[in-house]
Amino acid sequence: MQENENGTNQPSELTEIEQALAESGNQPDEELGEAPIASNRRIAKNAILLYFRMFISMAVGFYTSRVVLNVLGAEDYGIKSVVGGIIAMMGFLTTSMSGATSRFLTYELGRNDKKRLSETFTSAMIIHVAIALIVFVLAETIGLWFLENKLVIPEHRMVAARWVYQVMILSTMLGITQVPYNATIIAHEKMGVYAYLDILNVTLKLLILYVLVIINYDKLILYSILLLAVNVLMISLYRIYCIRHYKESHLHFVWKPDILKPMLSFSGWDLYGNASNIARNQGVNILVNMFFGLVANAAVSIAFTVQTIVMQFTTGVTVAVRPQIVKSYAVGDNDRMSSLIYMSSKYLYLLLLMVSVPVFMEAHYVLDLWLKNVPPYTVWLVRWMIIFNFFALMSIVQAMGIHATGKVKRISIINGTLYMSVIPFAYFVYKYAGSLYSSFVYNAVTVFIGCLCNVYTLSLSVKQISIKNFFRKVLLPITPITILGFGVAYLPRLFFQEGFVRLVIVGLVSVIVIFSITYFTAEQEVKELIKKRIRRYVRFGKHSDANI
Repeated sequence: MQENENGTNQPSELTEIEQALAESGNQPDEELGEAPIASNRRIAKNAILLYFRMFISMAVGFYTSRVVLNVLGAEDYGIKSVVGGIIAMMGFLTTSMSGATSRFLTYELGRNDKKRLSETFTSAMIIHVAIALIVFVLAETIGLWFLENKLVIPEHRMVAARWVYQVMILSTMLGITQVPYNATIIAHEKMGVYAYLDILNVTLKLLILYVLVIINYDKLILYSILLLAVNVLMISLYRIYCIRHYKESHLHFVWKPDILKPMLSFSGWDLYGNASNIARNQGVNILVNMFFGLVANAAVSIAFTVQTIVMQFTTGVTVAVRPQIVKSYAVGDNDRMSSLIYMSSKYLYLLLLMVSVPVFMEAHYVLDLWLKNVPPYTVWLVRWMIIFNFFALMSIVQAMGIHATGKVKRISIINGTLYMSVIPFAYFVYKYAGSLYSSFVYNAVTVFIGCLCNVYTLSLSVKQISIKNFFRKVLLPITPITILGFGVAYLPRLFFQEGFVRLVIVGLVSVIVIFSITYFTAEQEVKELIKKRIRRYVRFGKHSDANI
């Protein structure tokens, strides 16, 4: 669907939208006859599969983090975190190209251009092999020098740190060349592959814990080598799946400057923002090491782990909805694109709120239950990272829309500058005030400002998006629900002692209140969709009972 000079949609192009959506696997809904409904079904199905994957990963993640911390100890756990941070800082090239690869593959798939899709995949692979070589050179020169001369690591653990570092370099290089394959699976919206293979992944990681306990060897070195082995196996399985199911993933050398140039331009402008994002996280981690030591690094690492696990409750839906946003823009359906962005921003935030409130309110007990030996600073670091998540989630949704348009220059410069400002701020405060939490507070503020900038930037390309509509459709509805959610979750603290009972009560009360308000204030179409799904499940259940 294209727009004429007056900004109105041309009805004659509607069939092209339906055809493009059908070609991408979204057949019209049998009952309603609307392609967008079929697309919503696919989003819901993929979200459920990714939630299935997430619950398993989350459960294993909580357990493995606890065991690894206890087995390695706070010192080695801190070494793993800070050494890994050096490699992660060099991964900014990968992050930029990952976004470009996903966007261009999904865009060509939405246009149903098979030849162009195949050429795009091969071009992406050429770029990622080059990136892997660049990361190798940087890691073995600048990164190695930083490890040997700047990090605060006890002399008796330097050999282990060097082993971990080299293993992480190899693992990172393999991961870089894996990006086009993962992007292909996401573009085809085959989220079930992630769900099933992730079961194998987490099972193998549980076996790693067993090996760590029974084998009497340097635990940190052994842990890093075993993780590398698991990564190699999982990468191989993903590649085998892609090669067997998607013709575009069959490598054949082509040199297409008309494809390479826009991909490199896109990733080039995206590079500053992504490099700044990684530098912000890992730079602060290194500053924490320099001013507060390895125990504080362990606390920061645990806080990031909790942040990631909590964020996974919404990651599934963002991954599921991203291809639909890109495909909607590719065929000119900006109305659907804007609807997806507003709905995702609002309901993903509320979903995250239901999960985050009990973790925020009962952070001390949750961490004690999980880890037993909780490093200092961890409780309030976790709380500030949860606040950060709220703003980061909405910013991510807006960024998905901007990436669909391909116009990333403005947000890269603005957000990158905001992210980079965290490092000098942290250095100044750590040196002169000694407040560990201050940089995390400032970090949350910058992300919220960046979110508003993302909305404005997207509004320049999609007229249906605006700051006013974002406040009216997203921020205004979620604010009272947020206040009420935290308010009712605080009440049990007045009547119950800290413990499992209070955690359960806080969780139930907050979830019931937030879900109820969300449902009764939701748009009518959302209510009807929920009712329709419930009726279908009830009918299915009765039908199943009748066949028993």
